[in-house]
Amino acid sequence: MNISKLIKNHKDFKKLYFKKHEDMFMELVKKGQSPKILFIGCSDSRVIPSLITGSKPGDLFVVRNVGNFVPPFKPDFEYHATASAIEYAVSVLNVEDIIVCGHSYCGACESLYKDIGDDIELIHTKKWLEIGKKAKDAALSSVDTISDVNELLRLTEKLSIIVQLENLLTYPGVKKRVENEELFLHGWYYKIESGDIEFYDIEAKDFLPIEKAIKGKS
Repeated sequence: MNISKLIKNHKDFKKLYFKKHEDMFMELVKKGQSPKILFIGCSDSRVIPSLITGSKPGDLFVVRNVGNFVPPFKPDFEYHATASAIEYAVSVLNVEDIIVCGHSYCGACESLYKDIGDDIELIHTKKWLEIGKKAKDAALSSVDTISDVNELLRLTEKLSIIVQLENLLTYPGVKKRVENEELFLHGWYYKIESGDIEFYDIEAKDFLPIEKAIKGKS
């Protein structure tokens, strides 16, 4: 895929999809956006939120970053893109659900086990990956029961999702609405190799097929 192909695809989009759904887009312009779900996903080019959920324009408020990480709440005056999106979704758009969607073969989780060094070109990436350290440590504490590196990485990916859900609860607006049962948090694990999605079940303390999910638990 290159830029020329993207431009051609856009022309096809205008001619086919947009033309067919023009009324829907005009309605979105008139009414503005009112998504019920905040989807926090990875920037990985293989994981496309609208594709794996079948959602339409206006359905999801999407945040994508390296590793689908959620930085803990930090009330300072620095730039916080992901935190700002969370606050906007919760306190302005009043979403009812937040999905943290991790995935298999995640480069960010794999990078937790690599020495990035002090290259100035990766200074922000190195700092960002610190958010995954808790998941890495938890995975390594189970290393005696893990037979190979692949299993260790898959476990790290899943544990990272749980850590990000915990980090979400450090945001005052999120914590308040969750306690009032006005907002529900969901941990999803998308398997690139099969297309399956698993959700984190708090009671089972395990990831189960998404088909078993119910409101408030998925």
